[in-house]
Amino acid sequence: MGIEIERKFLVTSTSFKADAYQKKHIKQGFLNSDKNRIVRVRVYGNDGYLTIKGPSNTSGTSRYEWEQKIPVKEALRLLDLCEEGVIEKERYLVCIGEHTYEIDVFLGDNEDLIVAEVELSEENEKFLRPSWLGVEVTGISKYYNSNLSKRPFKQW
Repeated sequence: MGIEIERKFLVTSTSFKADAYQKKHIKQGFLNSDKNRIVRVRVYGNDGYLTIKGPSNTSGTSRYEWEQKIPVKEALRLLDLCEEGVIEKERYLVCIGEHTYEIDVFLGDNEDLIVAEVELSEENEKFLRPSWLGVEVTGISKYYNSNLSKRPFKQW
């Protein structure tokens, strides 16, 4: 827990799937989607999580994040209390060099959107860019999951 530093990119092909070492289904909703204090509930595979995120810095690369594992049964109950617009996606994990990319293939109203995130130790940290990594969208708020829940990709 603490400051999360990550960069976000669009993905140009599904070739990353061949290198993925893990794939899990995610269902998530937002108890509060205010940009200054997001409260997210997530079912990630067979696990539940409650996450609180603070506002992003001006570049959108870092913000405070607190996350706690909770019983999946409770996470499913909390999803029923969430704001409208629950998100579902498949998450693939791919190691590239020293980093792990989390690639989200969105489903439902956000279908056809594929986004990759790489978590860093510092904002200017160097990382390898695989061939399937496209345009950077770090800090572009319409790509935040909390905003995709309100204004899905199919409405753009």
